[in-house]
Amino acid sequence: MKALLPVLIGAATVFLATGCKKDRDVPVPVVPVQIEINLNFPEYNALLVPGGWAYVTGGSEGLIVYRRSQDAFTALDRHCTYQAENICRVTVDDSQVMARDTTCCHSAFLLLDGSVSQGPAALGLKQYNTTFNGTILRIFN
Repeated sequence: MKALLPVLIGAATVFLATGCKKDRDVPVPVVPVQIEINLNFPEYNALLVPGGWAYVTGGSEGLIVYRRSQDAFTALDRHCTYQAENICRVTVDDSQVMARDTTCCHSAFLLLDGSVSQGPAALGLKQYNTTFNGTILRIFN
């Protein structure tokens, strides 16, 4: 039994290490993102209020930045996750709460968190980290 213990521990370690990897990793190219935007600049006026959004250069296919609340933002890559190799780019639709592509990946995603609201995509949009100090929004991975 003592000889079996190291084998079981090793197997459990391998299982846990592979089990910790997200099965739902977004199939979008990994690109370094280190962006700071000053919300006092006119091009970001829409981000001054919750529910506002703006396109920002960066990520794989550009970003959509959405202001969820006074202090919380979501930064989403515009690269559609359905058949990501096709490099489809989503845009904010007339509802102002969803990003979609109707010609390439035929999917829609909520700006709030990037989750899928209409398939065939099964994975949400890639999200980046954000911090906000009251004036400067920092977006990073």
